[in-house]
Amino acid sequence: MDIRKQVGLNVQRIRRTRGWSQEELAFESGLHRTYISGIERGARNPTVSVLKELADALGVPPGALLDASPPSKPTQEA
Repeated sequence: MDIRKQVGLNVQRIRRTRGWSQEELAFESGLHRTYISGIERGARNPTVSVLKELADALGVPPGALLDASPPSKPTQEA
């Protein structure tokens, strides 16, 4: 998978698990909502500095945005 698409999927997944809209992530990261949208669609190629801003806003290490492994599913306990 293209790295831009992977980053976009990771940003979107983490943002949604936080219950945030793109507007909320934009506010927290200091980026514009349309830029967030472009990143999530894989249409934008964010710089390392932008990845750091997003990671800080989302409360994850920057590497989490680059992770190509599928997200782990929560285990169900009986």
